[in-house]
Amino acid sequence: MEIDRLTETIIGLCMKIHSSVGPGCLERVYEEILYYEICKKNIKVQRQILMPIVYERLIIPDAYKMDLIIDERLILEIKSIETIAPVHFKIVMTYLNLTNLKNGMILNFKVNRMKEGIHRVFNNSGF
Repeated sequence: MEIDRLTETIIGLCMKIHSSVGPGCLERVYEEILYYEICKKNIKVQRQILMPIVYERLIIPDAYKMDLIIDERLILEIKSIETIAPVHFKIVMTYLNLTNLKNGMILNFKVNRMKEGIHRVFNNSGF
């Protein structure tokens, strides 16, 4: 599946979930439901992926935890907060750099309309 179609599918699922359960749940609820919906579509998805960081000779094996990786091409960061801060974009960019992936999304479900909570993040370095 091409990346634009994949992100379109994810956005559609997020809108379905948001209209069904609303904006008042915890992040883990949205993650669980989105994981379930993605699995129903037979799309490869990994959940709660631990990533290491290496600093000089120090290796921290579980320094980062990514919410979802879709089809080994798209990182999803699930949020249920009032406002997305610049640091959230930096976190997703760090995930993209660590995995050498190009596409990420921040999905904030604590919004009146899901359309307002969808943010794409692109890693253009090295591509």
